[in-house]
Amino acid sequence: MSTIFARLTVFFEDPFWIGLYEREADGQYTVCKLVFGAEPKDHEVSESLLKGWRGLRFSPPIATRTLDERRINPKRQQREIRREMDRSGVGTKAQQALALGRAQGKEARCKKSRAEREAEEARRFSLRQLKRKEKHKGH
Repeated sequence: MSTIFARLTVFFEDPFWIGLYEREADGQYTVCKLVFGAEPKDHEVSESLLKGWRGLRFSPPIATRTLDERRINPKRQQREIRREMDRSGVGTKAQQALALGRAQGKEARCKKSRAEREAEEARRFSLRQLKRKEKHKGH
């Protein structure tokens, strides 16, 4: 049986209130960032989640490790966390997931704009060729 974890953290990031919705299921970790604007009330937060659930854009899933059943010594755990931070870079898992999502979105936008630019260039070229042929006919 799979375990599902979900957590919503609301914090102030100047000038807006931000909600960070994290979920972990089947070894996959995804995160979504919600911008509230003014300080939200509890009912506004739950309302925005319930009404806008289909519109939430989650980051691409990141594989996570399963939790060990045995208890780890706190000092050892702290050393492991420090090593992990050195290897994976600065930021929390949520920040890294959001960065990955932004990078993929940027890549998709670049591909789309490049295709549009090339299509426009091809259209202009064909228009120039057509004008050139019209001039050549000598009507």
